[in-house]
Amino acid sequence: MNTFRYKRIVVIGTTSSGKSTLAKRLAEKIGGDFIELDALHWESDWVEAKLKVFRERVETATGSQVWVVAGNYHVVRDLIWPKAQAVIWLDYSFSLVFWRLLTRTIRRWVTQEELWNGNREQFWGHFKIWSEESLFHWLFKSYWRRKRETPQLLALTEHVHLKVFHFQKPNETENWLKNI
Repeated sequence: MNTFRYKRIVVIGTTSSGKSTLAKRLAEKIGGDFIELDALHWESDWVEAKLKVFRERVETATGSQVWVVAGNYHVVRDLIWPKAQAVIWLDYSFSLVFWRLLTRTIRRWVTQEELWNGNREQFWGHFKIWSEESLFHWLFKSYWRRKRETPQLLALTEHVHLKVFHFQKPNETENWLKNI
């Protein structure tokens, strides 16, 4: 019997920090739904869902009593965070997430792993770091901003109800997960 008291959890962090992996493992451990915001956001051929559709999908997905959400989309935060009981912030070093992004991109390209709705990684596009379509571009653009803004976001009065788990090293996260 699982005695972990938090039943609605959001996992946040920069790209390639391991949000989805942790959220999926945690959802299995607490017997809840795993909700990957990227899967709700991306249509086939990497087309973004219309905002209304994305918000409806998120509202439906978070309608159950036990769930773990992976993702940082600010346009649906107002739907998720008020329902959530805890936030897990994966705040890993830039070098670690860069390495994870590089190895993940190569692995997904080699295996042609399907991500969401038939989408697959486009290897060379990610290395055009000047392009908005590159996850490396996104990492460089968002990493330090998130590091600066996340503590401010978590400190807002409307988020005082959230228990925050802040992990700066993967072994901290692993040890915590083992002890649930």
